[in-house]
Amino acid sequence: MAVDRVERLLQQTTEALDHAGVPYAIIGGNAVAAWVTTVDEGAVRATKDVDILLRRDDLAEAREALKGEGLDQYDVHGVTMFLLRENPNPKTGVHVIFAGEKARPQSTHPAPDVTSAVRSKSGFLVLSLPELLTMKLAAYRRIDQVHVEDMLGVGLIDDKLAASVPADLRARLEHIEKTREEPH
Repeated sequence: MAVDRVERLLQQTTEALDHAGVPYAIIGGNAVAAWVTTVDEGAVRATKDVDILLRRDDLAEAREALKGEGLDQYDVHGVTMFLLRENPNPKTGVHVIFAGEKARPQSTHPAPDVTSAVRSKSGFLVLSLPELLTMKLAAYRRIDQVHVEDMLGVGLIDDKLAASVPADLRARLEHIEKTREEPH
């Protein structure tokens, strides 16, 4: 049920932004799922929300596009998000990360621009794999580490991609590679 809700929210959001011509890229768990699906649909992990990369200059246009879909903008603890009007739950909304800005003050790298987005098999724009990997390694929360493990597990991260990771983040990737458990 929750998986269906997130899938509907993802489609609703991306279709509205596509229709309005607002540049975006899906990031987070849905982006990892989109990439993992290209190799093994059975290895996809569910997520409870939608994370999206937008340019700050496009926020007003995005707000208008999503308002028509029953999504209203909120700022919760410094995070911009779009929540369903009938159930404005921050845990299950659309969380915005701004292109070119650090997601958190302690982040070492700013978020990439939306221009690195590619069309997924499902039809929405998803952040390119190299940029997504860099974002996951820069954030490095436990969920980000698990997402990197998922990408490693299906073979999405090869030596060429690993070599493209910024030098200051390579040790994090190496640590995840060394400590991840092999699937049973």
